[in-house]
Amino acid sequence: MTKHLLTLLASFALCACASSGETPPAEKALPAAPGAFEVSERVRVDGDVRADFEQAVRLLEQDQLEAAIATLTRVTEAAPQLTAAWIDLGMAYARTNDLERARTCLEKAIEQNPRHPVAYNELGIVQRRAGRFGEARQSYEKALALQPDFHFARRNLAILCDLYLADAGCALEHYELYTQAAPADEVAGRWLGDLRARTGR
Repeated sequence: MTKHLLTLLASFALCACASSGETPPAEKALPAAPGAFEVSERVRVDGDVRADFEQAVRLLEQDQLEAAIATLTRVTEAAPQLTAAWIDLGMAYARTNDLERARTCLEKAIEQNPRHPVAYNELGIVQRRAGRFGEARQSYEKALALQPDFHFARRNLAILCDLYLADAGCALEHYELYTQAAPADEVAGRWLGDLRARTGR
């Protein structure tokens, strides 16, 4: 079968650079503008694999999670070196609340590319949801070490420190950095103001 050189950008799918931002209770998710960047991946895959991957992206966008998971599983079996497919599969499982499978897929993505900030951010979200708060912090910090302007990861870390770790210093630092980078995020600005009021800082 003819091989194709497939270049995947992080904006290709749900593991886009505007990767998931955590949303505290009773808050709505924000538009995916802050922290956008591109992560490219060059791998050789069969044309059928590429078509399956693109179909999986469309299925995820349409919230057809079972079909997306089946298609992405087929992609990862055919091209296990494709980090993007593992990330999307992990995110799809997370959206079905299958956190163990989500974690496994995201760890597979990191095995393939230990320098992929989106994979660490998504893993941090899954770990936080599973109550593994210390591990989530490490994952967010790793994402930021790799991509310091990854504002969603910074926002997620601030929320984790504020609501789950009771670490006001960490939360204050990352809320401040995040709101400096994303001043249009009025919700985060209110969280920062509330934290300052609570801590007298």
